[in-house]
Amino acid sequence: MLEILTHPLLGGLRHGFFTRKGGASSGLYAGLNCGRGSGDLAEIVSVNRRRVADAMGVAPGDLVTAHQVHSPDVVTIRDGDDPEQIAQVQADALVTARPGIALAVLTADCQPVLLADPDAGVIGAAHAGWKGAMGGVLDAVVAAMRAAGAENIRAVIGPTISQRAYEVGWDFMEEFTADAPENERFFAGGPNGKPMFDLPSYGLARLRDAGVQAEWSGHCTYSDEARFFSFRRATHRGEKDYGRLISAIAL
Repeated sequence: MLEILTHPLLGGLRHGFFTRKGGASSGLYAGLNCGRGSGDLAEIVSVNRRRVADAMGVAPGDLVTAHQVHSPDVVTIRDGDDPEQIAQVQADALVTARPGIALAVLTADCQPVLLADPDAGVIGAAHAGWKGAMGGVLDAVVAAMRAAGAENIRAVIGPTISQRAYEVGWDFMEEFTADAPENERFFAGGPNGKPMFDLPSYGLARLRDAGVQAEWSGHCTYSDEARFFSFRRATHRGEKDYGRLISAIAL
């Protein structure tokens, strides 16, 4: 059975941060691996994505993901657009006011962000790792939603890597603070003498600075192997690949 995490801030809208439970994949990808870019069997990934589409109440072809590249680029899906063609578009956020499709992003430590203005009937989804978040993908998805008619936007950051598991180099910290010294507040000292980066707090700050009511679900992908895939955990173990989690929202 699928495990789907929801959040009251998005109450009233179909949405879910899907864990790895309930999928058909095995081995490194055991569970609900929805990443077409992984080395998993394509037909098994399709089975997993169909299960997600069923849970979201949409046809498999209406579960929409883009070709994620850690960019600030956003695609707005309008009436008449072919959702299946969006999968070929390089972008890291999706926006729509169109009922009947589910916007989805894939992650494995990066932030999955689901956004909505229920009154205006506008939703969004963003893939926001450190690079995308610093590059402005969260600001961009909020701007695209407002261009589509949204006013009072709510956002939830789903399962992502937490600060206690996110050791980075000093050059990484310098990149974040060079033009924005206030970003030092997102770093703390770690057990190995290197900085530890607080990605979800950074994401929350960017969203709130954009005028969005935002919360984090509090789930750490690295620390909970039974429920979540983690790129960093797989890297630390020397594993050749990793599964991808999916998060989705629909009108």
